[in-house]
Order: sequence, then C-alpha cells, then structure tokens
Amino acid sequence: MTPSIDTTEEGDALALLSACHARIVRQCATLRRLVLYLGECGCDSQAQLVAATVVRFFDTELAGLHADEERLLFPALIESMAGSDAVCIHDLGHGLALEHRALEDKWRALRPSLLDISVGQGSALAAADVESFAEPYLRHIAREESELLPMAARLLADDELERIARGMRERRSG
Repeated sequence: MTPSIDTTEEGDALALLSACHARIVRQCATLRRLVLYLGECGCDSQAQLVAATVVRFFDTELAGLHADEERLLFPALIESMAGSDAVCIHDLGHGLALEHRALEDKWRALRPSLLDISVGQGSALAAADVESFAEPYLRHIAREESELLPMAARLLADDELERIARGMRERRSG
C-alpha cells in the first residue's frame, strides 16, 4: 500500500492538495490513538502494523506534498502576480516552506520510535513526542486550507491548476 495520490484520481490541484491534507490529519489522529493503544495493549502485531503504516505514509506523503506546494503551487502563485505587488505571496510561500522544514525535522525525530515499534523492538511512544509533531502539522494544514488554497483558487486559471495537478500526478507515478 503506497499512501499517495492515485494517478487516476480526477480533480484539480487544489482538491488533490486538500485530499493530501485530509490524509495527514487522519494519520495524526492515528498517531494519537497509537500512543493510547500501546499503553493499553503493548507492542502487539496490531501496533506494529499501525506504526509501519504511519512510517510509510509520512515517508512518502510528507516530502511529496511539500514538493508539490514548493515546486508547483508557490511559483505559479508568484507568477500569477507578475507586474503587481507579490510581497504577501512571497512571504506566505517562504513562511510555509520554513514550516515544511520544521515539520520534516519533527518527523525525523519521531520516526525512529515508530520504526522500533513497527518491528516489535519498542513499546512506548511518548504522547509529548506525537503532539510535538501532530499539533504544529495540524496548525500548518489549517493555515494552508484557510489562506493558501483559497488564494490559489482566486488567482490561478483553470489551465494552470490543471498543469499543477498533472505535475503532481506525474511525480507520484514516476
């Protein structure tokens, strides 16, 4: 199971990005439930499977989503503002890219515990560690859903959104 966008999935780039966000929200909820499960049941086969699935998901989706936004969406938004003041778009894109790097660092810190659990070598997952990853990620997604995607919907033409969606699908299928 590869947790990425199905290349046959229809929809524009913003719908595809929003769907990625929704999958990340679900995985953050799974991480929170895993903390509780481990405390109650230990590192059984179910916990190992869940941990392995979460690792595969974030190893794939985290970098892919960030790349889609930074290499496809942000430049298209900046280009759409050619000839006018694009400072707010530059600032938003730069700020979101910095958040991406911080989230990737938080994932790298959490990942070893999940890998240990996935192979039955660990049985504890600190709620504080999960929250230090999940909470900022959920805030980041809320910001993108409330600021970035509506801005893109207003500023980008349908053909540009389709070009971005095509780039997203091609990268995931390659």
